[in-house]
Amino acid sequence: MQILLRLAKLNELDDSLEKVSEFPVIVESLKCLCNIVFNSQMAQQLSLELNLAAKLCNLLRKCKDRKFINDIKCFDLRLLFLLSLLHTDIRSQLRYELQGLPLLTQVLESAFSIKWTDEYESAIDHNGPPLSPQETDCAIEALKALFNVTVDSWKVHKESDSHQFRVMAAVLRHCLLIVGPTEDKTEELHSNAVNLLSNVPVSCLDVLICPLTHEETAQEATTLDELPSNKTAEKETVLKNNTMVYNGMNMEAIHVLLSFMEKRIDKGSSYREGLTPVLSLLTECSRAHRNIRKFLKDQVLPPLRDVTNRPEVGSTVRNKLVRLMTHVDLGVKQIAAEFLFVLCKERVDSLLKYTGYGNAAGLLAARGLLAGGRGDNWYSEDEDTDTEEYKNAKPNINLITGHLEEPMPNPIDEMTEEQKEYEAMKLVNMLDKLSREELLKPMGLKPDGTITPLEEALNQYSVIEETSSDTD
Repeated sequence: MQILLRLAKLNELDDSLEKVSEFPVIVESLKCLCNIVFNSQMAQQLSLELNLAAKLCNLLRKCKDRKFINDIKCFDLRLLFLLSLLHTDIRSQLRYELQGLPLLTQVLESAFSIKWTDEYESAIDHNGPPLSPQETDCAIEALKALFNVTVDSWKVHKESDSHQFRVMAAVLRHCLLIVGPTEDKTEELHSNAVNLLSNVPVSCLDVLICPLTHEETAQEATTLDELPSNKTAEKETVLKNNTMVYNGMNMEAIHVLLSFMEKRIDKGSSYREGLTPVLSLLTECSRAHRNIRKFLKDQVLPPLRDVTNRPEVGSTVRNKLVRLMTHVDLGVKQIAAEFLFVLCKERVDSLLKYTGYGNAAGLLAARGLLAGGRGDNWYSEDEDTDTEEYKNAKPNINLITGHLEEPMPNPIDEMTEEQKEYEAMKLVNMLDKLSREELLKPMGLKPDGTITPLEEALNQYSVIEETSSDTD
């Protein structure tokens, strides 16, 4: 370990990296250290004793703004990631003692060649070249190390840290709007950015959206002025879809997150690892930031027009998310349902309109909302507007399936009273038998909206009635 530390230039505090001939030796030494630390518990313990994390941070500072030594930075960052993964104590040391948060954020800024136009806003060149393979690998390793350093930040952070988290979120916004050398590398880069954004305190995520620049605002006004008055509203929608503008805010980063989520759904596998982080991130952003929620509602749950198909049938984002509400993985279906519920401002009637009662029953049972109502969080009181098509179809929509059904003949219309009574008793006896054999358990709603065995629910209502009559 000592030999490798010396060859990797980790022992010299003041030695600068000037001899290019030594770079291959430094890189190979760092590779060896990565393998040894990963595979040997003794090496992991020695890393603590030798204060390896501090040495690696010092080497990173020597590499600052030196693009021709990206390989050194890459394996330095990988070793930092491994140390912070294997030792939780090192995470705290990196975060506070070694100032790892600003240091690693600066590494990302260097990898992306960020030019700031405002405090939390960077210049984006959509026509610029993609990141090089070396820059992409370096950025990915920095994102993974930052994830470990900030893993508990969303729960506990000081107000004084807000600026640094906002800077990091702005860097991650830039990351979402650029591409790597290949499609797979771009997805890996964005995936790690999503994971890290999940650690950022939700109050700092407002920097993911930013007001339009003066040039963009002027361009938007010019585009709208060129239209006939009767086409303005339609063009506003087209403008939003083309430039991702909503309420005067640039929503490009949120649209990238939405597209990333849809790609992960389309993959059809590894939902828990690949899909739940981005769904959880979008849910928390929507809950905390009104403009983000309204934009996502506009994209995911646009006003209903065609209700002839079930909510889960089709290829829209809404259809895909509704299908996930009945997924076999409990975590996946919970977060998918929660996302749609938040977009509906946690109003049960609005959620049922888009999903149907059958798909939403699991969420409503878990939240104690089977009898209707709304969740605990407060949202603005602006009302949803129904389309004329939906208003006309609403009386014939099946509330359970959530789609339009042709009126079906009532099978008991042609029965005599004796036949109806016979069928009713037959059904009661069948249910009684299933209940006694414990093949099913009749359930009822408690006064608080949660479900419970029927006997217990009836007893609670009896107690409430007795108390009410005593009061009278």
